[in-house]
Amino acid sequence: MDNTFFKGKLILAPMAGISNSAFREICRDFGADMSVGEMVSAKALWYGDKKSTQLLHTTEAEQPVIPQIFGSDPEIMASSAKKVLELTGAPAIDINMGCPVHKVISGGDGSALMKNPDLIFDIVKAVTGAVDVPVTVKIRAGFEKINAVECALSAESAGAAAITVHGRTRTQMYAPPVNLDIIAQVKEAVGIPVIGNGDVKDGKSAKEMLEKTGCDSIMVGRAALGNPFVFEEIKAYLSGQPYEKPSLSLIMDTARRHVHALVSLKGERIGILEARGQLAWYIRDIRGGAALRAQATKVSTLNEADEFINSIHNK
Repeated sequence: MDNTFFKGKLILAPMAGISNSAFREICRDFGADMSVGEMVSAKALWYGDKKSTQLLHTTEAEQPVIPQIFGSDPEIMASSAKKVLELTGAPAIDINMGCPVHKVISGGDGSALMKNPDLIFDIVKAVTGAVDVPVTVKIRAGFEKINAVECALSAESAGAAAITVHGRTRTQMYAPPVNLDIIAQVKEAVGIPVIGNGDVKDGKSAKEMLEKTGCDSIMVGRAALGNPFVFEEIKAYLSGQPYEKPSLSLIMDTARRHVHALVSLKGERIGILEARGQLAWYIRDIRGGAALRAQATKVSTLNEADEFINSIHNK
């Protein structure tokens, strides 16, 4: 696979506990060109953790899916990358160097790696040397200081095939507006595809990301929560085609599909617990949404979920 694989794509971002195969398949049907899977601990894979292995589950309908691993030990990262390929046959592997949550960075993983560009080089070099598919890297603008260009160059020199840049530092988390300038600087500095990430929520913001950064592709995350239709909207806007917003009927049919897929994937107890949050996202813009969201948190069985969805459908 050459680097053109990563160009011109509209990509579903990896979101822990959210972007599982149930959600990825729905987003694929509504216009996502590809997805990056939930991040998986390389160390957990190294020790044979079953739950971590289950996170690698994919279906044919959602392909292509790129699994994402995180960790800070080059040897463990390389070994786990090989294991991921054996289990999935994936077209590429992504390395998370951008996760901002405390649980991840406290172990020196995720965005904490951006404090050590030399370690970034060592990790990417080890992984690219262990697998025969492209290796991509997801970073932020920096950890506390902005150093995305330095980190991107380090990853590229070690053999990375593409770089995703979220235009905020770790300390900024998700609060201030995304820094498009730093994404543009990374694009200018490297010779591999750059995927822009952060604050893309509709066609207008997607066009702004492309025009102001020159990035090759766009990654969409939180905007797709309860709104997998955003991919169709973005594609219509960028191509100058008219776009009709989804009807209430389509929204609720998609919510039902999502809930049933989660139950099929994880069993009724866990599936419904996760479905509560998904239902809340699907109904957030519906009149009376606050009261409905409160009801969604009390759904405890698949039948109750269906009844809840039917009650909205029939309004």
